[in-house]
Amino acid sequence: MLLVNKNLLKTVYTKRDEWSKKYDFGHLLVIGGSKLYSGSPAFNALAAYKAGVDLVTVVAPERAADIIASFSPDMIAYPLKGDFLTTKHVNEILEMSHKKTACVIGGGLGRNKETFQAILQIIQKIGLPLVIDADAIHALQLNPILARNHLITANNKEFFVLTGMSPTFHLNERIRYVEEAARRIDATILLKGHVDVIANSIYTAINKTGSVYMTKGGMGDILAGIAGALLARGIDNFTAACVAAYVNGKAGELAARKHGESMTASDLLKEIENAIKC
Repeated sequence: MLLVNKNLLKTVYTKRDEWSKKYDFGHLLVIGGSKLYSGSPAFNALAAYKAGVDLVTVVAPERAADIIASFSPDMIAYPLKGDFLTTKHVNEILEMSHKKTACVIGGGLGRNKETFQAILQIIQKIGLPLVIDADAIHALQLNPILARNHLITANNKEFFVLTGMSPTFHLNERIRYVEEAARRIDATILLKGHVDVIANSIYTAINKTGSVYMTKGGMGDILAGIAGALLARGIDNFTAACVAAYVNGKAGELAARKHGESMTASDLLKEIENAIKC
């Protein structure tokens, strides 16, 4: 059992070579959004930039992509025709995945049947390290084995949907459930909570950074974006999950000291750089 601490960050955020250049630290693909939801993939992308990735391309249905592109000139947003992801978009997305180094999928995609089928086809065919989050976890209930060798970031409900196990607030039980699911699926699973539990088929860790004020929408999307940035720069799934959990939680602590009940995901986003320095 490992306890995640700030020393782990030193293995990831090492001193950069003076001749570092664009693409040395990854190009992340984010697949998310729908007619109704644009915030989730935007938070994925913005958090990934704050966590050090060089480039992020967001692929989303056109209304979401247009909104995301307006957030910041840093954003690259590619619009898909229509209001939500369908199987007709799969080949287009696979083309977009060329020369990317990792992918985050799931935020804001929605849960209709055709979107689920598109998600499963992408996971099966994309050939990139994946952070599987939110609606993509719901899609995985149809074929959990597709998550093999990927990173799943789940809350309690998503974990239940994927595994059929409903974790209580007892830490030992949560650890046992995550370890069992990680072995069965052969994936890295990060179960979010007051204490985060991270496990793959070999190792288990817990992370204790965080705040009771981290209940607002978007904070899980930020976690997924940080993890995606780390995968994009070549960090392994387990280490990426541990570091992302620590940084996200520490940023939440820093934001909570300033804002308390009024803290939003945007406040947490601004503290990522300080969390990395801690």
